[in-house]
Amino acid sequence: METIYSDNHKLRDAQTELYGGQLVYPFERPSRLDYIHARLTEVGLGPISAPDSFGMAPILAVHDAAYVAFLQSAWDRWQAAGFEGEAIANAWPARRMVQTCPTHIDGQLGYYALAAETSITQGTWQAALSSAHVALTGAERVRAGAQSCFALCRPPGHHAAKDLYGGYCFLNNAAIAAQHLRDKGMARVAILDVDFHHGNGTQDIFYDREDVLFVSLHGAPEHAFPYFLGYANETGTGAGEGFTLNLAMPPGTGFDIWRTALATALERVAEYAPDILIVSLGVDSFETDPISFFKLTSPDFTIMGADIAAAGLPTLFVMEGGYDIAEIGINTVNVLEGFQGH
Repeated sequence: METIYSDNHKLRDAQTELYGGQLVYPFERPSRLDYIHARLTEVGLGPISAPDSFGMAPILAVHDAAYVAFLQSAWDRWQAAGFEGEAIANAWPARRMVQTCPTHIDGQLGYYALAAETSITQGTWQAALSSAHVALTGAERVRAGAQSCFALCRPPGHHAAKDLYGGYCFLNNAAIAAQHLRDKGMARVAILDVDFHHGNGTQDIFYDREDVLFVSLHGAPEHAFPYFLGYANETGTGAGEGFTLNLAMPPGTGFDIWRTALATALERVAEYAPDILIVSLGVDSFETDPISFFKLTSPDFTIMGADIAAAGLPTLFVMEGGYDIAEIGINTVNVLEGFQGH
């Protein structure tokens, strides 16, 4: 299996995350990909290639143009305003407040942020754009005939909505890849999100559409970030009714229960009969991940990959979360090896 990867992810090296009432070094850090890259090389999974450039059109096919312009300029404007720390939102257009984008950068951060844990730093935009091109390159490989490809994306993307960032995500890599494949002629695309956290951004982007199926396995939102999306009664709207499936599970969920949910998800994918499957691959369902409450073990990820392979679909894996640094490379590659070895 070919992996698409770029060192440009290192351009984003945030030093602050708001967690537990403190500013801490972020869980989403450059070393995440260092460990995955090292493990890919160690096991010889396949070639590791640099991404191609696709320009801005595929980005703007998914994300609001004003939002993209904000991301492009936010860091420079934050510095120009005289702020010395990293850019973190501190005010939002909450209930019964006007939904008008402010002019000042401090207000714009709150307008476009869905959470306060994610700072914008020097290099954030460049890393996010490169990450999207990693996913687009992987999509092109599968469109050209590869049975599978791994887009080793960072920053991740599935929390980024049409015009919102947060959860470490700025551009929605999986959604950008899905829309690109639609625009290139694939009639039906399915996205299977196995990250511990609900892919609220992906759901938001395709919620009213029937040409992209979204299925998510995640921690119950009454207990887990992003809290305000991911419930079972969210099934789509308009033409998209019935094309969103949320399978939320409680704290302490082990692999037996999780695998049963995966079987349900794959049954829905099979019923949909897509041209391609995109897997938002988070491995933060691991038992010692610092910001999740599922209890999957390393061998479980190999079985996960084999179960996904049994669907028999051309498959693009897009890297999302996973924050146990010691195990992230092992668990990620276990999924890919399980897929290849099926």
